[in-house]
Amino acid sequence: MDRQFSTSPTREGGCGCGGRRDGKRTAYIALGSNLGDRVSMIEQACKEMDSRGVKVKRTSSLWETEPMYVLDQDRFVNGACEVETDLEPLPLLDQLQDIEKSMGRRKFIDKGPRNIDLDILLYEDEKVDHERLKIPHIGIPEREFVLRPLAELIPHKSIDPSKPWRLIQDYLNELPPAAEPLSTLTPICSSVEPLNALKATRKTQVMAILNITPDSFSDGGIHTPDSLRDTVLAYVRAGATIFDVGGQSTAPGKLEVSAQEEIDRVIPVIELIRSLPETRHVAISVDTYRASVAEAAVKAGADIINDVSAGLLDPDMLPAMAHSGKTVCLMHMRGDPSTMSKLNDYPDGIIPTIARELLERIAAAQAAGIRRWRIILDPGLGFAKIGEQNLQILRHFDELRSWPGLEGLPWLVGSSRKSFIGKVTGVPKPMDRVFGTAATVASAVQGGADIVRVHDVVEMGQVVKMADAIWRY
Repeated sequence: MDRQFSTSPTREGGCGCGGRRDGKRTAYIALGSNLGDRVSMIEQACKEMDSRGVKVKRTSSLWETEPMYVLDQDRFVNGACEVETDLEPLPLLDQLQDIEKSMGRRKFIDKGPRNIDLDILLYEDEKVDHERLKIPHIGIPEREFVLRPLAELIPHKSIDPSKPWRLIQDYLNELPPAAEPLSTLTPICSSVEPLNALKATRKTQVMAILNITPDSFSDGGIHTPDSLRDTVLAYVRAGATIFDVGGQSTAPGKLEVSAQEEIDRVIPVIELIRSLPETRHVAISVDTYRASVAEAAVKAGADIINDVSAGLLDPDMLPAMAHSGKTVCLMHMRGDPSTMSKLNDYPDGIIPTIARELLERIAAAQAAGIRRWRIILDPGLGFAKIGEQNLQILRHFDELRSWPGLEGLPWLVGSSRKSFIGKVTGVPKPMDRVFGTAATVASAVQGGADIVRVHDVVEMGQVVKMADAIWRY
């Protein structure tokens, strides 16, 4: 039976506008913006919901879309979030509209430009028919920019409780093909274009490795204070758009340094990069599994937190990532650098197992408050994988990218100079594995990688340009 909401402040007779109810309820909120810093507006709205007791539990990816209805306006960024609330639907609507107002929303044209747009799509399994509010939202079945985010969150839920056999995924599948397929959008920083993981013509980003360590497996001790500036500038000229700065070797058997020593290594490098006019357009990533190092790096100017353990080695890491609001890279690994080489048994298959274990880390990240649109994944070549297993990942990388629950997320691949390349090519010294690395980088681009992490930036920059010309056209 439809719930007929009145404007009465009481809850008698099934009225849903009496404010709060006993127990938490789940609702799904549409998020949209096409004015100003669109991602920032959506993230601010999520923070506002959290601060008002409307707890954001999970988010979809963000999708960049063409406007509907009123076409003469900028492209939208759209998403959805799952919230937990004790508010009835109408009071929940009041809160959302108050958030819009507090953020400067002014409605001059129906369905026109807006800096923030918050709509209730679903509220439990309830049906609401009120002059101010219709639930389920009447626009769901016809709007791909609503169905795609919902399909990431609840693909097997029905929109209409009276038709439980028609699921959200069914409505999405029934839409006619778009002239240009929608793509997800993952922000990096204001100076670097966001990642569009589903856009066929996207360019692959080159991440330059800067290991500020004396014992990294292939480049330990190379980057000194005297040479670093010239190295950074050479990498920029070669096409690097992201610098990954690390102060702790994760190679097997390497000694662990203190968090303070790691901070003392990486912070001067981040500050140097930030001080150079030639690097204004690049992003900085910090390669660490320690929350304290990540926090110090972000304070110094890092844009990405790249954790080889996806939060497993430091219980404070995921909350620190969430608090930073930065984009994060979650890598697949088992154990720690001293034990990972022995944890390479995948009886259910390496692709299904990596997918399952990464889905667990994504769920943990979201539970800590990290937004899905801030997540990059890494299959972890060489980490709890040996020899042929790394080749299997590269061969079947497109399968991993399209695994249910992982679709639309961007991927980083770090194959540079690793031991499996040496075993195949017979090249013992990591620094000499340039040609073998080039083959793996080309394979990663063909398979759909969004970022390749490399030591030999000049050479791999050329490989990426050629691979993009072949496969990203």
